[in-house]
Amino acid sequence: MSVSDAGPRTGNVTREASATTGGNPALLGLPALLPGSLTLGLWLIGYLDTATLPGGMVPAITSSSGLFLLVACIWAARVGQGAAAAIFGTFAAFWLSFAFLLLGVINGWFGIATEPSLRAVQVREVESTFVLSWLIVFATLTVATLRLALAFTAAFAVVCTTLALVLGFVVNGNPLFATLGGITTFVFCAIYAYIFVDAMTQELGGGSMPMGAPIQR
Repeated sequence: MSVSDAGPRTGNVTREASATTGGNPALLGLPALLPGSLTLGLWLIGYLDTATLPGGMVPAITSSSGLFLLVACIWAARVGQGAAAAIFGTFAAFWLSFAFLLLGVINGWFGIATEPSLRAVQVREVESTFVLSWLIVFATLTVATLRLALAFTAAFAVVCTTLALVLGFVVNGNPLFATLGGITTFVFCAIYAYIFVDAMTQELGGGSMPMGAPIQR
């Protein structure tokens, strides 16, 4: 994973650099990102029936992603990879806040009304505000990291697309937006899995995989 403060790159951190700088935090951060993301994708396409799932099942998975991403963030900061720390920290904050949001809605922590029609309106407003806020954050992250290899920019752009589709679903309730959001979730999971395989391959002595030239040099 080529996330360093040394300027634009197109390859990944080599195993030699990893050994001398205290390891590669992407080896933890990237796989930690996947369980929460895959669960969200399965939820959006309707594979997970949240009406019959235990209330804490989805928050448990997303919070675990958030916690291990937080560990990767701290690891990156300690070895001087500021950009990686910012990226992992942003994703950690998203997943932890998402888990807290779900638990709050499920358990009535936010003073949401119990009357069904009013509750639906209040939940929609809370969720739309949450999604819109994070859409803006990830759009900013996408622009700020244009000097990274194209694979990273593509993944961030697909994350933004997913959040925009989820926002459309939350606002108007059209299930098509949710299904499309689930599909795009799987797309960015595939990209991050590709980047993880590259990082692990290099860690184990292999060569780097194509990541694409950065948009901004």
